Amino acid sequence: MMVEVTVARLGRDSASESFVVILREKEGRRLLPIWIGKPEADSILAQMNHEKSERPLTHDLCKTLIVGLGGTLRRVSITRVVKSTYYAELQIDAPLGLIHVDARPSDSIAIALRVDAPIFAFEDLLLTIDDEDDDSSEDPAFPSPPPHELSAEQLKAYLENLRPEDFGKFRP
Repeated sequence: MMVEVTVARLGRDSASESFVVILREKEGRRLLPIWIGKPEADSILAQMNHEKSERPLTHDLCKTLIVGLGGTLRRVSITRVVKSTYYAELQIDAPLGLIHVDARPSDSIAIALRVDAPIFAFEDLLLTIDDEDDDSSEDPAFPSPPPHELSAEQLKAYLENLRPEDFGKFRP
């Protein structure tokens, strides 16, 4: 089943010197961290901060092409992960019908943010960070999840301190 997600945070993994976009379930607390390249991180961050560049970036060009050709980005779907590589699909309503375009999640997210399109991910890809029903003892290597009620600043601070290893070993 597909679940709508939003961009919760964009950070840098100090261990690998790469960037991580953290998607959060829109109607829940599960997360999906995806490691991305610097150009895509810069593009996502620029859009999140409403920064305009003098010349169009690649993702701005994609937006212009979709809209200019009479299309609408219906949604982005993060569909699967194979050998640590995530896959996504753009679903574009075009004058000749629905078009499915294979794309990297990072590019898809950057384009979705520019056209205000929803982002979805398969439920199986989401990681639970807060399971109040779990009575098992807490793993000391995994940080305590945030309480149910957090201010925006507290959530931001919590997410900023997450490390990729805090999500445990991810094996799709």
